Amino acid sequence: MSALHVAWGSGSSFPFASRGDLADAVIGSDTVPSPPACYAVAAALAAGSTLLIDAIPMPERVRRAGLGGLSLTLGGRAMLGWFGQTEKVSPGSNSVRFRRLDRRVYAPTCAALAAGALAAVRRSRTPAPAGPPRFVTARVTPPG
Repeated sequence: MSALHVAWGSGSSFPFASRGDLADAVIGSDTVPSPPACYAVAAALAAGSTLLIDAIPMPERVRRAGLGGLSLTLGGRAMLGWFGQTEKVSPGSNSVRFRRLDRRVYAPTCAALAAGALAAVRRSRTPAPAGPPRFVTARVTPPG
């Protein structure tokens, strides 16, 4: 999704036929957001992915806080979409096509990503086993 936002910021309308179709389906207005806005969303998505896959070493507390923020943000976006209130955070997002896609595609996608981030937070809170790993050794008695 991050790559799509970079492409849109660079002028692509993929996977739509035109920039107008892109704006109507993805934003719900007549115009596509500015390149800096598209790149900012792409950067936020990339940063969230980096936290999720634990790609950059950082204190666990910082990672958990980031994942918690990611989960809250995406969960909030999902709720706004399901209740038809996305326009509150993205003024002008009110076309019929956008609202339909928001409820059927964008909100569930955000909810799934929020759940994944929340699962990663919970998984990171599971304490590691104490001490070195234990190995079971078998005693072999020579024949005879």
